[in-house]
Amino acid sequence: MLLDRAAARGVSMVAVPDLSRMRNDYTAGRLGESDLAATWVEQFDRWFADAVAAELPEPNAVVVATADADGAPDARIVLMKGYDEYGIVFATSYASAKGAQLAVNPRAALVFPWHALQRQVRVTGRVEKVGVAASDALWDPRPRGAQLAAAASVQSTVVDSRDELVERVRRLDEQTPGEKVPRPATWGGYRVVPETVEFWQGGADRLHDRIRFVRDDAEGGGWIVQRLAP
Repeated sequence: MLLDRAAARGVSMVAVPDLSRMRNDYTAGRLGESDLAATWVEQFDRWFADAVAAELPEPNAVVVATADADGAPDARIVLMKGYDEYGIVFATSYASAKGAQLAVNPRAALVFPWHALQRQVRVTGRVEKVGVAASDALWDPRPRGAQLAAAASVQSTVVDSRDELVERVRRLDEQTPGEKVPRPATWGGYRVVPETVEFWQGGADRLHDRIRFVRDDAEGGGWIVQRLAP
């Protein structure tokens, strides 16, 4: 069917796999309740360390899904810039599409897609801005080029051409020669405060292990552990 559609559009004929049969079996490991750390953040420590040790490309890359006031979903990949028991932090322009969405609907879902380890971590929770000092601490280590790009670009807005963006960066570079590029007031960090954290380990014959930590406000902010059917 895919080849027929390609031919109808005049697209070069290439071998297209049968997507209904395109799959790998997952046999890398298991995740049992006895394997879990005492807290979600300790378990995340373990798995993130495994992802780094496996030399996965950008192990801190995470899908961030948000929604606008009408509930229309949106998603993109960003880099996690920190985490602790209070949540997971990333940085972006507050004027971006996700910034506008979070302003009216301050909730998000995250997915860490560690395919090579046959694992993923899924997080849901409310979102809050980090403080000024914390945002400065995220901005300062950025390479100058990345600072210039972030300061010169009004993220998610329509531009006439790439040349326009390059020119904006060039002008800002000239205006701040050899100086630290000031952090724009519209750029900073967000913290996703988890309400659920799911650890997903692929299993043979799609019998995956899914274990979820769920915040239990009735117990003073403690956590309960649940196993989910795959």
